[in-house]
Amino acid sequence: MHNKIAVVTAAGQGIGRACAERLAREGAKVYALDINRDGLSSLTDMETRTIDCTQEQALGAFFSDLERVDIMVHGVGYVHNGTIEECSTQEWQKSINITLNSAFFTLREAIPRMKAHGGSIINIASIASSIKGFPNRAAYGAAKGGVIGLTKSIAVDYLADGIRCNAICPGTTQSPSLDERIEALSAKSGGLEEARKAFVARQPMGRLGTPEEMAGLCAYLASDESSFVTGQCYHIDGGTTI
Repeated sequence: MHNKIAVVTAAGQGIGRACAERLAREGAKVYALDINRDGLSSLTDMETRTIDCTQEQALGAFFSDLERVDIMVHGVGYVHNGTIEECSTQEWQKSINITLNSAFFTLREAIPRMKAHGGSIINIASIASSIKGFPNRAAYGAAKGGVIGLTKSIAVDYLADGIRCNAICPGTTQSPSLDERIEALSAKSGGLEEARKAFVARQPMGRLGTPEEMAGLCAYLASDESSFVTGQCYHIDGGTTI
């Protein structure tokens, strides 16, 4: 990936941050995007931009300064907790806007900057309800399922342009976002420790995934070593979907 230009969204923390750091170590020139200015401030060896990926105009302004993109990693998402009956119209729209619309806006800007030379798009999807049923993930699963559908459509539509598009579908992975969900669940499950145990118990390997493990797969899909791979959804979930 030496001298390749990579754009990584949701790069301020968690999986997005690990992917940005891994690509930078592999030699890519990385642009790290996030709405979280504080998260971006501690990143090194890359360019950072504070951008809300649900805002078309802001994304258009950023990409207008780039003539070329070789690697596009999109990981923006929002986890709503609840069944379909427990999801308000506002929460549904928020889930779709943050998770799916952001992918649409971002990839629509990146693709024209790949068509002349090819490139690799990696979307961070999920196994949760988009691949396997999980309780209380109706809106999240629908939105991430949309990301998977978009991944496959892009892979087909831009094959002749040398653009590959794949999705990473993580199982439960340690991240600040997960910590927030554990804290929210703790009142109903007997405290933080019991809430964390409930998340770990869903993983047949008996542990959570790490952002660095997801970043390793991202590096493979971004590199020329995966040049024969497109339109695939990789489950990296500790055996949850066996």
